[in-house]
Amino acid sequence: MEIGEMRNSESNSKKKFNFDKFAPYVFVSPFYILFLIFGLFPIIFSGILAFSKWDGLGEMQFVGMNNFTRLLQDADFYLSVKNTIIIWAIGTFPMLFLALILAFLVNLKFIKHKELLKSIFFLPNITSVVAVTILFGLIFSNLDGLANALLQFLGFEPIKWVTSPFWVRIVIALINTWMYLGYNMIIYLTGITKIPNDYYEAAVIDGATNMQIFWNITIPQLKPIILFTVMMSTIGGLQVFSEAQVLVPQGATPEGGAMTIVYYLYNTAFTNNEYGYGSAVAWALVLIILVFSLINWYLTTYRIKGE
Repeated sequence: MEIGEMRNSESNSKKKFNFDKFAPYVFVSPFYILFLIFGLFPIIFSGILAFSKWDGLGEMQFVGMNNFTRLLQDADFYLSVKNTIIIWAIGTFPMLFLALILAFLVNLKFIKHKELLKSIFFLPNITSVVAVTILFGLIFSNLDGLANALLQFLGFEPIKWVTSPFWVRIVIALINTWMYLGYNMIIYLTGITKIPNDYYEAAVIDGATNMQIFWNITIPQLKPIILFTVMMSTIGGLQVFSEAQVLVPQGATPEGGAMTIVYYLYNTAFTNNEYGYGSAVAWALVLIILVFSLINWYLTTYRIKGE
């Protein structure tokens, strides 16, 4: 009996040891399974599609570099890149600068109800992009929008906001500004609160104004955070899609100004059923984002660290 009990005890301890050894892998496995299905597999399959011709139903045909050769000669693709960069430029830099100013103002000692202000500014970021875009579409409607009603009340001619290539980019940039202004303000505000108060107290003793403190203390101390927000806003801005697609759901053309790179990818793959060429567009977007990211990395590594 004692020998049997000892064997059972050894068996149970061995099972327990094995469970303890593999339990962590079991608990983290759902993440890796989901990543393999919805992350890694689409990337690999998209890479295969980029060198193929496929309409989604028929047989996939290998075409080599034909999709990329076509891409280099596609004037519509270049126009979509132009639209995307313009929307990113007029939407990102003013938004980040305004977010920095708001963060500085909210952090001032005489400003009350800081938590309420942070909640108000952050609220658009948790609102549905579709809902915000529909709201802006109603405001900037070509026919009876609030913006045109205000212009006519002031004696100006109405503007074709949605059909004008120039103005539709402005509207999309305004949507991005409205959505992400509060988010970046919170990031800047967090960074400002980490700046030692000794700097501000010394500046006040020396008679510096709030503007001088902002330019000579706040901005230099926030350089790493500023470059981080520029990088993240660049990656997000180059992938703008929902705003343009909801604002101009039909008849969007690269010449119309609302056709961004991702919008062009969407039309190519899911409207024209050219999944191979759409994948080539997607990888071209990856390359563009990589170039902008390397530029930001260079600024972060060499400009700030002084190497």
